[in-house]
Amino acid sequence: MAKRTGYVIAFTLLSIAAAFLLPAMPQPAAYHDFADRRAGFGIENVLDVVSNGAFLLAGIAGLVVVLRPRTRFEFAVERWPYGLFFLGVLLTAAGSAYYHLAPDNERLFWDRLPITIALMALISAQVVDRVSVRAGIALLVPALLAGAASAIYWIATERAGAGNVVPYAVVQGYAVVILLVFALALPSRYTRGSDVYWVFAAYVIAKLMEHFDREVLALGHLVSGHTLKHLAAAAAALVLGRMLYRRALITGERTRLVG
Repeated sequence: MAKRTGYVIAFTLLSIAAAFLLPAMPQPAAYHDFADRRAGFGIENVLDVVSNGAFLLAGIAGLVVVLRPRTRFEFAVERWPYGLFFLGVLLTAAGSAYYHLAPDNERLFWDRLPITIALMALISAQVVDRVSVRAGIALLVPALLAGAASAIYWIATERAGAGNVVPYAVVQGYAVVILLVFALALPSRYTRGSDVYWVFAAYVIAKLMEHFDREVLALGHLVSGHTLKHLAAAAAALVLGRMLYRRALITGERTRLVG
């Protein structure tokens, strides 16, 4: 365990160094040029906007599960990271819909900020489940602040005319890698811990859909890759909600308050 913890700390420090030392890179203007510009029902970019309803449903469903008394948490405090994760998903529905109505950097900030909330809360939740309850809860606020700071720093540099999206990109990449490391190397105190792999599968699908935005739309001119990205990412949140709904504390598993 100590060796694995050392690797996690080393990777964390390397990621922090990368965020500060890699060359600055502004947000490419082409990022806002999405394939599907169709309007409908008086809404610009209608499918990219309304597909955020999937985040709304996933966020509400997840919060209901977290607040449900029968949902299995060994300690009540363990609800906080998951509650904040689903709150982040819920806020992403609003922020992303707002952004896609008229995509630009200013609106993109309100999309990215709640994403950092969800990612950092999920890291805390997995530390709680797999490493230490005390450490995971202690990590929650600093992680949320670090994630939010990366988005705030990005938009501040864009407004100053010297945009740098690198720290935000590092935070997002770090979150994905460290969550996968936790899943592979550390068992959960609860059943259904392997459900996390479906979250990664949904994430990979979401990134592929985002990358092939135009190609997907060209297949039948029905839906774009970016619209499907929203649905895949929301599916990841639904998988986590289902995991919480069905899981149970593993019999005989030692409570991990420290370590």
